Amino acid sequence: MDNDNRIIRFDWAVKRMLRDKANFDVLEGLMKVLIGEDLRISEILESESNQETSDDKFNRVDIKAKNQKGDIIIVEVQLTREIHYLERILYGVSKAITEHIALGNKYDKVKKVYSINILYFELGRGKDYLYHGTTAFKGVHTGDYLEVSTREKGVISMRSPSAIFPEYYLIRVNEFNSVAKTPIEEWLDYLKNDHIRPDTKVPGLQEARRKLAYMKMSKQERQAYDRHLENIMIQNDVIDTAREEGLSQGIEEGRAQGIEEGRAEGRAEGRAEGRAEGRAEGRAEIIRQLLANGISIDVIKNTLSLTDDEIKGLI
Repeated sequence: MDNDNRIIRFDWAVKRMLRDKANFDVLEGLMKVLIGEDLRISEILESESNQETSDDKFNRVDIKAKNQKGDIIIVEVQLTREIHYLERILYGVSKAITEHIALGNKYDKVKKVYSINILYFELGRGKDYLYHGTTAFKGVHTGDYLEVSTREKGVISMRSPSAIFPEYYLIRVNEFNSVAKTPIEEWLDYLKNDHIRPDTKVPGLQEARRKLAYMKMSKQERQAYDRHLENIMIQNDVIDTAREEGLSQGIEEGRAQGIEEGRAEGRAEGRAEGRAEGRAEGRAEIIRQLLANGISIDVIKNTLSLTDDEIKGLI
């Protein structure tokens, strides 16, 4: 791609640039497209990944912000697979709620939370690239949805629980393979392909095209950004190659072990045992390759769905 027209990847921009008040309009545009409201960010709140870490190139990236109504917006970008990702989303939202209500406050001070999760890995089954979840209470026998009596400004009114409980957006970037025709599709085109149409009118993307240009970075920033891209490519290549080699090795060793048993029952048991041994050796080789390429133990553990004890037994 011509450097003059390159746009910085969103995961990099979130961590390095979009915390700047001058660039809030990029995030505000994304939230408007998703949530359908004109939300204005008033401040960026402290969040775990604001700090640089030793495995910074694979560290999860998130922004926690507050809008002018006091709602909390969590924007998180996840590059690598994590087996307990849904639990982590729940924990993050719960923590945000409890952190921002002072001890002794009434429950009406609880803040609405929007959790926006931009995922570059396969989370599970599903045909769509965008999922939205809210909390609703449905009648078991009647099928109707409960509305709750609340008091606002001295007036009793009815509210849906979804207006109070957190809302979740899961954006599965790799599942987007369409021509961008709608605002959310144009955002997906940027998130997946780093592409923004020159004539875009989509909220946030006009600002991103203007402010997140590759050539606007200093030489040192461009070098750091290029290393970031190289690290992502190496990580993906090593993981994919290691998985294929481990699977192939496991099948071959399982077949050889099974043949040596001689009897029908022995062959069946031998193949099963051989496959298990082959898979174990394959995983050990995967881990050795990942470590040799600078991948952290935490990333390896999450990618291969292994526990600490299992990893120790393989290396």
